[in-house]
Amino acid sequence: QMQLEESGGGLVQPGGSLKLSCVISGNIFIIKAISMGWYRQAPGKQREMVAVITKDGVTNYADSVQGRFTISRDSRTTYLQMERLKPDDTAVYYCAVGPTLKPSTYWGQGTQVTVSS
Repeated sequence: QMQLEESGGGLVQPGGSLKLSCVISGNIFIIKAISMGWYRQAPGKQREMVAVITKDGVTNYADSVQGRFTISRDSRTTYLQMERLKPDDTAVYYCAVGPTLKPSTYWGQGTQVTVSS
């Protein structure tokens, strides 16, 4: 079993930055062997993948955030650095982990990001 806890969300003006964190508790050997990802869900829309990082550090981004968002990880945490935020980035952001390139085995509760002036 793993538990994930996100933090770092909030209200930011367009063009601003935020950094999300997700701390993962559980077996460290398993955590190091799996992918970590960030997803988001805006009101009235389906949940979408934002960024994924594999156990080897290979990253993949949604086209809408490529060049603005950066995913990273250390032993028990994954981060999402978000730059040049737009109102369309407003959503609840979730972290997830799992063995595939679209990790979805365990999920956090989500953290709200609102981009508005």
